Amino acid sequence: MADILRRNTAIDTNGHIVNGKTVDIHITDDGSSFYFAICAVMGTVGLGVLASSLMKPRTHRVFFYITAAVNITAAVAYFSMGSNLGWTPIDVEFVRSDSKVAGMNREIFYARYIDWFVTTPLLIMDLLLTAGLPWTTIIWTIFLDEVMIVTGLVGALVSTSYKWGYFAAGTAAMFGIFYNLAIHGRKSAAHLGTDVVRTYTICGVLTLFIWLLYPIAWGISEGGNLISPDGEAVFYGILDLIAKPVFSIALIFGHWNIDPARMGLVLRDYDSDPDYFHIAKSGGHGEKNGLGNGTAHDAVADDQGGPSASGGAAAEADKV
Repeated sequence: MADILRRNTAIDTNGHIVNGKTVDIHITDDGSSFYFAICAVMGTVGLGVLASSLMKPRTHRVFFYITAAVNITAAVAYFSMGSNLGWTPIDVEFVRSDSKVAGMNREIFYARYIDWFVTTPLLIMDLLLTAGLPWTTIIWTIFLDEVMIVTGLVGALVSTSYKWGYFAAGTAAMFGIFYNLAIHGRKSAAHLGTDVVRTYTICGVLTLFIWLLYPIAWGISEGGNLISPDGEAVFYGILDLIAKPVFSIALIFGHWNIDPARMGLVLRDYDSDPDYFHIAKSGGHGEKNGLGNGTAHDAVADDQGGPSASGGAAAEADKV
């Protein structure tokens, strides 16, 4: 019982020395406990999304698996940060007199950026697949996202004013992402039905608003050394809590009664034959994509009982 009631000892266990260098500005037990609390929420939501996916056919679980991966990855990262692991000391550009941020170097959690490098592309996929955008746009947007994360990490690891050059590059990439989400994504989702538009709008607006606050958090923590690492933990933790678990719940709730085929996600189960086998046996023409956003409008037309664009093209070809 005494072990259960014992306070958090992660800081004492793992210490403030990395590669023989002691860090001056670091998290305390409070920051560690906050990280562990967020870890618990992330893990619970991730497992909950996985469990809820069992209520759907395997062909309808794409958003469940992507969203679960986001939260489970984040849970591991937050466990690492709560354990006072996954960091390195970096000399600060601005030496402050405030006791909470006084010192020559600061604890920089690279574990946070590994989390973002994995999870933010998945969040973008959640959104842009919902909108039914083509893979070319999705891949380009993910590239911009990786630029944003990598430049943020490099900037955090630079101790001179040159870090702000990386900050500017990352911010520019972020606005490129915003453009694709707000303009291209919204236009594409508008063709897929009111329920898809509603889900995309709720999750998209939430993402745009929350992501806009991350550069501010970076600027006053890793960048400007204005707030303590505990304050950094709370700021980033609240943002991540909204950007991942809250986003995930909203997305899964919105997708619950939406057929992924309407967004071009025509998937086959692993114990069924590909569509082209059935087409060949019946002597038909054409083929369906296993995972093609280019068929989104066809799927909507089929749901509504109308002819698809691909079907019309095939008919014209037969006439010729």
